[in-house]
Amino acid sequence: MADIGYRETEVGGRKVRWDPEQLRKISEHPCFSEKACHAFGRCHIPVAPGCNIQCNYCVRDFDCVNESRPGVASRVLDPDEAIEMVRKVIRDYPYIKVIGIAGPGEPLANEATFETLRRVHEEYPHIIKCISTNGLLLPEKIDLLEKYGVGNVTVTLNAIDPEIGAKIYEFITYKGKRYTGVEGAKILLENQLKGIRMAVERKMIVKVNTVYIPGVNEDHIPEIAKLAGEMGVYTFNVIPLIAQYRFADIAPPTPEMKRKMQDECGKYIRQMRHCQRCRSDAIGRLGHDVQSCVYKD
Repeated sequence: MADIGYRETEVGGRKVRWDPEQLRKISEHPCFSEKACHAFGRCHIPVAPGCNIQCNYCVRDFDCVNESRPGVASRVLDPDEAIEMVRKVIRDYPYIKVIGIAGPGEPLANEATFETLRRVHEEYPHIIKCISTNGLLLPEKIDLLEKYGVGNVTVTLNAIDPEIGAKIYEFITYKGKRYTGVEGAKILLENQLKGIRMAVERKMIVKVNTVYIPGVNEDHIPEIAKLAGEMGVYTFNVIPLIAQYRFADIAPPTPEMKRKMQDECGKYIRQMRHCQRCRSDAIGRLGHDVQSCVYKD
């Protein structure tokens, strides 16, 4: 009787046994299950404006109404506004099963993230809670995430070679100091890998996002996918570059290039093929948002 509800699947070439709660956090999360994206929705709470790294492809915008991409929101909410929004969303859209924090900056570098998670967890302990992070602070914040019921974690991992990482990140800010080049990329990578392993050990469902940057990391991405699978990451998301900031002159990969990359990476780990590159204030089903974070009765 103790095994009822458990299921085994293959992750990175190994059999993994999922408990019923883990299965729920997969089957009802639209980013972790392609079937779920047609039936269930998510609500991103934009409470995290500050960021501790600068990616060469990233431009954040806190007053954006006409773009649909990560790093933008109509406005940033404080925890009081955020919990009010969550109450209204859950009341009006019962198909929304996930409350997530994905920016518009780095969630783990903003104290408002943890106050918001605490309040959401107290009021809605059973709703799926997720975080999207660059991973720099994941090892030191993982216990708080576990305490506040975060069961799904996405880490953006663009390189596992610091030499390549140095081409992608302009700088990182860690423990009050700014690091650049290979030194900064190495610190970021060490923390990303440590944090991913810690999240898997805590039975969190982990997704890795990798931005596909032609001429920079494209030959390296299958290696990232292979390592992610070996670490027990559940799914892998190849995200085409949005050409802006220092990478504004790089031509993004074509849909065909993306499919070929996914097929190559699929040898090592399950692929997320339905990503919509959501805003930090997205509400609704993937590709069918009801409105942004400026939510009113």
